[in-house]
Amino acid sequence: MIRLQDVSYVRLGTRDLDGAAQFATDYLGLEVAERTRDAVYFKSDAREHTLCYFEGDPALHVAAFEVAERADLDDAAATLERLGHAVARGTPEEADRRKVRDFVAFRDPTGNLIELVWRPAFSGRRYHGVRDAGITGFSHIGLCSTDPVRDEAFWTKVCNAKVSDRIGDAPLLRIDEVHHTIALFPSTKAGIQHINHQVETGDDIMRSFHFLNDRQVRMVFGPGRHPTSSARFLYFEGPDGMVFEYSSGVGSIADELLYRERQFPFEPRGFCQWGAKPDIQEFRK
Repeated sequence: MIRLQDVSYVRLGTRDLDGAAQFATDYLGLEVAERTRDAVYFKSDAREHTLCYFEGDPALHVAAFEVAERADLDDAAATLERLGHAVARGTPEEADRRKVRDFVAFRDPTGNLIELVWRPAFSGRRYHGVRDAGITGFSHIGLCSTDPVRDEAFWTKVCNAKVSDRIGDAPLLRIDEVHHTIALFPSTKAGIQHINHQVETGDDIMRSFHFLNDRQVRMVFGPGRHPTSSARFLYFEGPDGMVFEYSSGVGSIADELLYRERQFPFEPRGFCQWGAKPDIQEFRK
Protein backbone atom coordinates (compact mmCIF):
# COMPACT_ATOMS: atom_id res chain seq x y z
CA MET A 1 0.00 0.00 0.00
CA ILE A 2 1.22 3.51 -0.86
CA ARG A 3 1.15 5.48 2.38
CA LEU A 4 0.52 9.18 1.74
CA GLN A 5 1.47 11.48 4.61
CA ASP A 6 0.25 14.86 3.38
CA VAL A 7 -0.59 16.85 0.29
CA SER A 8 2.59 18.76 -0.53
CA TYR A 9 2.11 21.16 -3.44
CA VAL A 10 0.38 21.78 -6.75
CA ARG A 11 1.97 22.84 -10.02
CA LEU A 12 -0.11 24.74 -12.59
CA GLY A 13 0.83 25.63 -16.14
CA THR A 14 -0.07 29.08 -17.42
CA ARG A 15 0.45 31.22 -20.53
CA ASP A 16 0.45 34.40 -18.41
CA LEU A 17 2.97 33.90 -15.63
CA ASP A 18 2.96 37.54 -14.51
CA GLY A 19 -0.83 37.66 -14.36
CA ALA A 20 -1.05 34.39 -12.44
CA ALA A 21 1.61 35.60 -9.99
CA GLN A 22 -0.26 38.85 -9.40
CA PHE A 23 -3.48 36.96 -8.68
CA ALA A 24 -1.72 34.56 -6.28
CA THR A 25 -0.27 37.43 -4.26
CA ASP A 26 -2.65 40.39 -4.51
CA TYR A 27 -5.91 38.43 -4.58
CA LEU A 28 -5.33 34.94 -3.17
CA GLY A 29 -2.98 36.24 -0.48
CA LEU A 30 0.09 34.02 -0.93
CA GLU A 31 3.74 35.04 -0.59
CA VAL A 32 6.35 34.72 -3.35
CA ALA A 33 9.03 32.31 -2.17
CA GLU A 34 11.13 32.33 -5.34
CA ARG A 35 11.05 33.50 -8.96
CA THR A 36 12.92 31.82 -11.77
CA ARG A 37 12.97 32.48 -15.50
CA ASP A 38 9.90 30.33 -16.14
CA ALA A 39 8.24 29.72 -12.74
CA VAL A 40 7.06 31.42 -9.57
CA TYR A 41 6.83 29.60 -6.22
CA PHE A 42 4.41 30.62 -3.46
CA LYS A 43 4.30 30.01 0.29
CA SER A 44 1.13 29.59 2.31
CA ASP A 45 2.54 28.00 5.48
CA ALA A 46 5.80 26.68 6.95
CA ARG A 47 6.71 24.78 3.78
CA GLU A 48 9.09 26.25 1.21
CA HIS A 49 6.26 26.33 -1.30
CA THR A 50 2.79 24.86 -1.80
CA LEU A 51 1.90 26.33 -5.21
CA CYS A 52 4.02 26.77 -8.32
CA TYR A 53 2.89 28.51 -11.50
CA PHE A 54 5.12 27.69 -14.46
CA GLU A 55 5.10 28.67 -18.12
CA GLY A 56 3.24 25.92 -19.95
CA ASP A 57 -0.09 24.50 -21.02
CA PRO A 58 -2.84 25.71 -18.64
CA ALA A 59 -4.33 22.21 -18.80
CA LEU A 60 -1.19 20.77 -17.18
CA HIS A 61 -1.87 20.27 -13.46
CA VAL A 62 0.29 18.35 -11.00
CA ALA A 63 -0.71 17.27 -7.48
CA ALA A 64 2.06 16.12 -5.13
CA PHE A 65 1.86 14.01 -1.98
CA GLU A 66 4.56 13.37 0.59
CA VAL A 67 5.80 9.93 1.62
CA ALA A 68 7.91 9.16 4.69
CA GLU A 69 10.94 7.32 3.30
CA ARG A 70 12.90 7.23 0.06
CA ALA A 71 12.28 3.46 -0.01
CA ASP A 72 8.55 4.26 -0.15
CA LEU A 73 9.14 5.73 -3.62
CA ASP A 74 10.65 2.47 -4.85
CA ASP A 75 7.85 0.44 -3.28
CA ALA A 76 5.22 2.76 -4.78
CA ALA A 77 6.81 2.58 -8.23
CA ALA A 78 6.85 -1.22 -8.11
CA THR A 79 3.20 -1.33 -6.99
CA LEU A 80 2.06 1.11 -9.67
CA GLU A 81 3.97 -0.61 -12.47
CA ARG A 82 2.52 -3.96 -11.42
CA LEU A 83 -0.94 -2.40 -11.80
CA GLY A 84 -0.13 -1.05 -15.25
CA HIS A 85 0.66 2.59 -14.39
CA ALA A 86 3.73 4.00 -16.13
CA VAL A 87 6.08 5.56 -13.55
CA ALA A 88 8.79 8.15 -14.19
CA ARG A 89 11.61 8.80 -11.72
CA GLY A 90 12.46 12.46 -11.33
CA THR A 91 15.96 13.60 -12.24
CA PRO A 92 18.03 15.54 -9.67
CA GLU A 93 17.35 18.72 -11.66
CA GLU A 94 13.60 18.08 -11.66
CA ALA A 95 13.66 17.33 -7.94
CA ASP A 96 15.53 20.57 -7.32
CA ARG A 97 12.86 22.51 -9.22
CA ARG A 98 10.24 20.94 -6.96
CA LYS A 99 12.21 21.64 -3.75
CA VAL A 100 12.27 17.94 -2.84
CA ARG A 101 15.05 15.36 -2.45
CA ASP A 102 13.46 12.76 -4.73
CA PHE A 103 10.14 11.95 -6.41
CA VAL A 104 8.29 9.68 -8.81
CA ALA A 105 5.47 10.67 -11.14
CA PHE A 106 2.50 8.70 -12.51
CA ARG A 107 -1.09 9.16 -13.63
CA ASP A 108 -4.06 7.92 -11.63
CA PRO A 109 -6.85 5.97 -13.42
CA THR A 110 -8.50 9.19 -14.65
CA GLY A 111 -5.18 10.52 -15.96
CA ASN A 112 -4.42 13.06 -13.22
CA LEU A 113 -0.68 13.69 -12.99
CA ILE A 114 0.45 12.76 -9.47
CA GLU A 115 3.90 13.13 -7.90
CA LEU A 116 5.01 11.27 -4.80
CA VAL A 117 7.76 13.26 -3.09
CA TRP A 118 10.31 12.57 -0.39
CA ARG A 119 11.62 15.26 1.95
CA PRO A 120 9.90 18.40 0.60
CA ALA A 121 11.67 21.53 1.78
CA PHE A 122 10.43 23.51 4.76
CA SER A 123 11.37 27.13 5.30
CA GLY A 124 12.98 28.84 8.26
CA ARG A 125 11.08 31.96 7.27
CA ARG A 126 7.50 32.45 8.42
CA TYR A 127 4.78 32.83 5.78
CA HIS A 128 3.57 36.40 5.42
CA GLY A 129 0.98 37.03 2.72
CA VAL A 130 0.89 40.16 0.60
CA ARG A 131 -2.64 40.75 1.87
CA ASP A 132 -4.08 39.51 5.14
CA ALA A 133 -6.45 36.78 3.93
CA GLY A 134 -6.11 34.88 7.22
CA ILE A 135 -4.53 31.87 5.50
CA THR A 136 -3.19 29.22 7.88
CA GLY A 137 -2.07 26.76 5.21
CA PHE A 138 -2.61 24.69 2.07
CA SER A 139 -5.07 21.97 3.04
CA HIS A 140 -6.63 19.87 0.28
CA ILE A 141 -7.33 19.43 -3.41
CA GLY A 142 -10.29 18.38 -5.47
CA LEU A 143 -9.44 16.09 -8.38
CA CYS A 144 -11.50 15.50 -11.50
CA SER A 145 -12.62 11.92 -11.94
CA THR A 146 -14.11 10.25 -15.00
CA ASP A 147 -15.27 7.40 -12.74
CA PRO A 148 -15.44 8.25 -9.01
CA VAL A 149 -16.23 4.67 -7.96
CA ARG A 150 -13.18 3.31 -9.80
CA ASP A 151 -10.94 6.12 -8.58
CA GLU A 152 -12.13 5.74 -4.99
CA ALA A 153 -10.95 2.14 -5.15
CA PHE A 154 -7.52 3.29 -6.36
CA TRP A 155 -7.03 5.88 -3.61
CA THR A 156 -8.35 3.61 -0.84
CA LYS A 157 -6.96 0.21 -1.87
CA VAL A 158 -3.71 1.09 -3.67
CA CYS A 159 -3.13 4.10 -1.39
CA ASN A 160 -4.03 4.59 2.27
CA ALA A 161 -6.87 7.10 1.89
CA LYS A 162 -10.15 6.46 3.72
CA VAL A 163 -13.63 7.64 2.88
CA SER A 164 -14.99 10.23 5.30
CA ASP A 165 -18.22 11.00 3.44
CA ARG A 166 -19.70 10.78 -0.03
CA ILE A 167 -21.77 13.29 -1.97
CA GLY A 168 -23.51 11.04 -4.44
CA ASP A 169 -20.63 8.89 -5.70
CA ALA A 170 -18.08 11.67 -5.06
CA PRO A 171 -15.89 10.58 -2.12
CA LEU A 172 -14.17 12.90 0.36
CA LEU A 173 -10.97 11.11 1.37
CA ARG A 174 -8.73 11.54 4.40
CA ILE A 175 -5.12 10.45 4.94
CA ASP A 176 -4.89 11.74 8.53
CA GLU A 177 -7.35 13.11 11.08
CA VAL A 178 -8.49 16.02 8.86
CA HIS A 179 -11.89 15.28 7.33
CA HIS A 180 -10.51 15.21 3.80
CA THR A 181 -7.29 15.88 1.92
CA ILE A 182 -8.51 14.58 -1.46
CA ALA A 183 -11.97 14.99 -2.99
CA LEU A 184 -12.99 13.28 -6.24
CA PHE A 185 -15.64 14.94 -8.39
CA PRO A 186 -17.23 13.57 -11.57
CA SER A 187 -15.88 15.12 -14.74
CA THR A 188 -15.22 14.37 -18.40
CA LYS A 189 -11.55 15.34 -18.11
CA ALA A 190 -8.51 14.99 -15.89
CA GLY A 191 -7.09 17.84 -13.81
CA ILE A 192 -7.20 19.56 -10.46
CA GLN A 193 -10.79 20.60 -9.83
CA HIS A 194 -10.12 23.01 -6.94
CA ILE A 195 -7.39 24.07 -4.53
CA ASN A 196 -8.16 24.70 -0.87
CA HIS A 197 -6.46 26.98 1.66
CA GLN A 198 -7.61 27.04 5.24
CA VAL A 199 -8.22 30.43 6.85
CA GLU A 200 -8.42 31.18 10.52
CA THR A 201 -12.02 32.26 10.99
CA GLY A 202 -15.38 32.71 9.30
CA ASP A 203 -14.73 36.44 9.46
CA ASP A 204 -11.74 35.92 7.16
CA ILE A 205 -14.04 34.22 4.65
CA MET A 206 -16.49 37.13 4.67
CA ARG A 207 -13.69 39.71 4.43
CA SER A 208 -12.31 37.89 1.39
CA PHE A 209 -15.79 37.60 -0.12
CA HIS A 210 -16.19 41.38 -0.08
CA PHE A 211 -12.56 42.05 -1.05
CA LEU A 212 -12.70 39.75 -4.08
CA ASN A 213 -16.24 40.68 -5.08
CA ASP A 214 -15.31 44.38 -5.10
CA ARG A 215 -12.50 43.51 -7.54
CA GLN A 216 -14.86 41.57 -9.79
CA VAL A 217 -13.34 38.16 -9.10
CA ARG A 218 -15.91 35.59 -10.16
CA MET A 219 -17.60 33.90 -7.18
CA VAL A 220 -18.69 30.34 -7.97
CA PHE A 221 -19.98 29.03 -4.64
CA GLY A 222 -20.75 30.50 -1.25
CA PRO A 223 -20.27 31.84 1.28
CA GLY A 224 -21.71 28.68 2.77
CA ARG A 225 -21.14 25.76 5.10
CA HIS A 226 -20.45 22.16 4.10
CA PRO A 227 -22.67 19.60 5.88
CA THR A 228 -19.91 17.01 5.38
CA SER A 229 -16.82 18.62 6.98
CA SER A 230 -18.72 21.42 8.83
CA ALA A 231 -16.33 23.95 7.24
CA ARG A 232 -17.48 27.41 6.24
CA PHE A 233 -16.36 28.09 2.68
CA LEU A 234 -15.98 30.38 -0.30
CA TYR A 235 -15.09 29.25 -3.84
CA PHE A 236 -13.88 31.67 -6.52
CA GLU A 237 -12.26 31.50 -9.93
CA GLY A 238 -8.60 32.26 -10.54
CA PRO A 239 -6.34 32.28 -13.61
CA ASP A 240 -7.06 29.79 -16.40
CA GLY A 241 -10.38 28.88 -14.81
CA MET A 242 -8.86 27.22 -11.73
CA VAL A 243 -11.22 27.24 -8.75
CA PHE A 244 -9.78 28.23 -5.36
CA GLU A 245 -11.46 27.70 -2.02
CA TYR A 246 -11.06 29.29 1.39
CA SER A 247 -12.50 27.30 4.26
CA SER A 248 -12.49 27.50 8.04
CA GLY A 249 -13.46 25.08 10.79
CA VAL A 250 -12.96 21.82 8.91
CA GLY A 251 -13.79 18.83 11.08
CA SER A 252 -11.39 16.13 12.22
CA ILE A 253 -11.88 12.40 12.75
CA ALA A 254 -9.89 11.35 15.80
CA ASP A 255 -11.53 8.02 16.56
CA GLU A 256 -11.47 5.70 13.55
CA LEU A 257 -13.43 3.00 15.41
CA LEU A 258 -16.41 5.21 16.18
CA TYR A 259 -16.64 7.14 12.91
CA ARG A 260 -18.82 5.91 10.06
CA GLU A 261 -18.83 7.43 6.61
CA ARG A 262 -22.03 9.19 5.61
CA GLN A 263 -23.97 9.53 2.36
CA PHE A 264 -25.13 12.97 1.16
CA PRO A 265 -27.19 13.77 -1.95
CA PHE A 266 -25.44 15.07 -5.06
CA GLU A 267 -27.44 18.29 -5.14
CA PRO A 268 -27.00 21.74 -3.56
CA ARG A 269 -28.15 20.67 -0.09
CA GLY A 270 -25.48 17.96 -0.11
CA PHE A 271 -22.83 20.63 -0.67
CA CYS A 272 -24.14 23.50 1.49
CA GLN A 273 -26.39 23.47 4.53
CA TRP A 274 -26.96 27.23 4.32
CA GLY A 275 -28.61 27.02 0.89
CA ALA A 276 -25.85 28.37 -1.37
CA LYS A 277 -25.92 26.91 -4.87
CA PRO A 278 -22.70 26.10 -6.75
CA ASP A 279 -21.85 27.53 -10.15
CA ILE A 280 -19.21 24.82 -10.64
CA GLN A 281 -19.59 22.23 -13.39
CA GLU A 282 -18.32 19.31 -11.30
CA PHE A 283 -20.77 20.11 -8.48
CA ARG A 284 -23.79 19.83 -10.78
CA LYS A 285 -25.68 16.69 -11.79
